[in-house]
Amino acid sequence: MARFYVAGVDAGSTYTKAALVDDEGKLVATAVLMTGVRIIEAARRAYEEVLNKAGISRDDVRYLVGTGYGRYNITFGNTQITEISCHAKGAHYLFPGTRTVLDMGGQDTKAIRINERGEVVDFCMNDKCAAGTGRFIEGAAKALGLSLKEVGELSLKGKKPVKISSTCAVFAETETMEQLAWGNSIEDVLYGVHSSMATRSIGLLRRVGIEPELTFTGGVSLNPGMVKCLEEQLGMKINTSPLTMFCGAIGAALFGLEKLKSKPVTTASGVRM
Repeated sequence: MARFYVAGVDAGSTYTKAALVDDEGKLVATAVLMTGVRIIEAARRAYEEVLNKAGISRDDVRYLVGTGYGRYNITFGNTQITEISCHAKGAHYLFPGTRTVLDMGGQDTKAIRINERGEVVDFCMNDKCAAGTGRFIEGAAKALGLSLKEVGELSLKGKKPVKISSTCAVFAETETMEQLAWGNSIEDVLYGVHSSMATRSIGLLRRVGIEPELTFTGGVSLNPGMVKCLEEQLGMKINTSPLTMFCGAIGAALFGLEKLKSKPVTTASGVRM
C-alpha cells in the first residue's frame, strides 16, 4: 500500500471531478458528479466518492489541490491552482507527447501550448459567448429533447453538415429548430452544430500554434461527434480517452505531489507533516 495519497478536485461549471494519486504519482481513482448550484457541496461529495473508490480515509491524504471554475470554493483543501496549468499537466501525464491541449468545458474553451515537461508556454480562451463550448451542445440537446450522449452519436450519422451561422448559444437553439423545420435531417443538423464548434475551437488553437501531439480534454472530449469534426478539420488524429475529462483533477493532484515533496505541509485533514 502507498505511504500516502494526494488529491485533486476540479470544480467545473457543469461537472465536478476528483482524482487521487499515490506517493509515486500513479493514478489510483477518479470520480465525477454534476456540480449543481452548491459548488462546495459538490466538491466535498466528489472528494468523498474518490476516497471511497480507493478504499482510504481522509487521514491517508497528505495534500489536496482545488482547480477549475469554482476552485476558490474548495476551502477544505491546501491550495488552488488555475485549471490551465492543471489541464496542461494532466494531459501531459496521460499522453507524454502532448504539445497542444484543447480543453472544452461547459462554460469556456481553452487552447494551451505546452513544452516537453507539461509546462504552459502559451494559451488563449474563448470570449464570453458560449457558442464554442459544451453549453452550445447542451442547448441543441435541450431544443431537440435529446441527451448529450444521443446528440454526439447522432451527429456521427450525418452526411452533410448543415451550416449553423449563429455566434450565440441562445440563438443557435432557435436556428437548430429552424433547420429541422426546413427539412434538414436531425443527423445533419447535429453534424453542423459540432462542425461549427470545431471551427471556433481550431481558431483558438491557431492563435497559440498547433503542434502535435494534440490532446483534447474536458467533458466534451468524450463526445465522439466533437472528436470526429476536430479531426476532419485539422486533418490529424487527436488524443482522447475516458480519462481526459479528468485532466484538470489529475493535474491538480500531481501539482500537489510536487509541492508535498518540496517542503513540509499541513495535510488536508489538518495534520502537520
